[in-house]
Amino acid sequence: MKKKLLILVVAFNHEKFIHKVLDRIDQNLTKTYDVEILINDDSSSDDTVKVTKDYIKNSKRDFKYTILSNPINQGYGGNQKIGFLYAIKNNFDYVALVHGDGQYAPEYLESLVDPLSNDNIDAVFGSRMINKSGAISGGMPVYKYIGNKILTYYQNKLFNKNFTEFHSGYRIYKVQSLKKVPYELNNNDHSFDNEIIIQFLLANLNIKELPIPTYYGEEISYVNGMKYAFQVFIANIKAKFQPYGIFYDPKYNFNEQKKTKYLLKDKFDSPHSRVLKTIKADSKILDLGSNDNSLGKILKKEKNCHVVAVDIEKKLKDKIEIDDYIEFDLNKGLPDINYNEFDYILLLDVIEHLKNPEKFMQILKKKIDKNPKITVIISTPNIGFIVIRLMLLFGSFNYGTRGILDKTHTRLFTFSSFKNLLLQSGFKIINISGVPVPLPLITGDNKVGSILLKMNKILIFLMKNVFSYQIFSLIRPNTSVELLLDQAKSNSSHGE
Repeated sequence: MKKKLLILVVAFNHEKFIHKVLDRIDQNLTKTYDVEILINDDSSSDDTVKVTKDYIKNSKRDFKYTILSNPINQGYGGNQKIGFLYAIKNNFDYVALVHGDGQYAPEYLESLVDPLSNDNIDAVFGSRMINKSGAISGGMPVYKYIGNKILTYYQNKLFNKNFTEFHSGYRIYKVQSLKKVPYELNNNDHSFDNEIIIQFLLANLNIKELPIPTYYGEEISYVNGMKYAFQVFIANIKAKFQPYGIFYDPKYNFNEQKKTKYLLKDKFDSPHSRVLKTIKADSKILDLGSNDNSLGKILKKEKNCHVVAVDIEKKLKDKIEIDDYIEFDLNKGLPDINYNEFDYILLLDVIEHLKNPEKFMQILKKKIDKNPKITVIISTPNIGFIVIRLMLLFGSFNYGTRGILDKTHTRLFTFSSFKNLLLQSGFKIINISGVPVPLPLITGDNKVGSILLKMNKILIFLMKNVFSYQIFSLIRPNTSVELLLDQAKSNSSHGE
């Protein structure tokens, strides 16, 4: 059975070009595919629809044609959304995007569609940059050529790819692959093409490039180059940084059903690495909110510590590589154990998830009242971080799946409010400091990440309230009045 191919021709004020574009679609495609040509007119102000209808009426070519006409202009991206949904609803296997002005040669459709028969290929893009001299000789303006190269280089670096061009509009998609990304959330303008590439990369879908000729003729460009470049820059930054909680956009967060993987950050400056430096060998540790016990395992293995972990997950009981694991919901308080035997209590990035942090810290204080030498190591995100301040300045406050604005956070703290929580709960602060952004997770373990981390630490030294990504503190319980009374009684008896 032939695969179903939809050729989506997006048209806007293309009365001069549309008949030529349709003429250039090779009839031989019908030998291999069940072909339908969908012309989607985006509320043109000229006679694009009339010219198209006249062409189809007089055509002797063996194609099935469908014309759609948007009553309100949807934009270049919005027009594609309608065409893609049409392909999905009508059970097409492939959809090929063709521009109604003829800038991308329809004669190349067969060669571009062919690789999609490979199960490992999800989309094929025609690239004008594979032939390095072809773009300029084909009439691409020099400023567009340079801009294309710069943006493509930037995107390749961000996503560790090696594409020759991110900005070609000649694309053929597998319809099943389109279903895997929320393309309907993308912008309706020309930035749609950039955003859907990002979505394919985030979904680990494979894109193949093939060479196509460059043609610039009489077509009218509706792209604002500077605006488009800015949109590309912002979209790629948001997508790349989003997994680390710095930005959030639902169009790049379509794998929410998968639990966000816990990331141990022990190789660079972070709460985890600071804990490993702080805790002495052979100590007894209570790790509250231990997640997958990654940190506890290192403490036991490398420092011979006795580690007891507490978390809500049941499955962790089956994978204990520490001394003990207690299943407990910290929103209900603390488990009934002997807290006086521990040297350290870890509370790393937990307090912000609790429904009532004040009550929890008061309960913790009572549990360790009679152990004044115990050290509690606690960390939490800093809502006063510069990026969050700037987001607020521009009216943005988006929760995400990780980081400062993690959607599971119930409380947000600045240095000031965090200090108040600790002091008002009866603790004395031994040390409080700022933690930099986990930049090596974004840049990789390389010189760039190392340099950026050092720069962030310098800025924290100058203004920790603004440039700290997290707050890290060592605290101990103040001596309770009850213990002071007992000590006073004991002391008075010695004088008799």
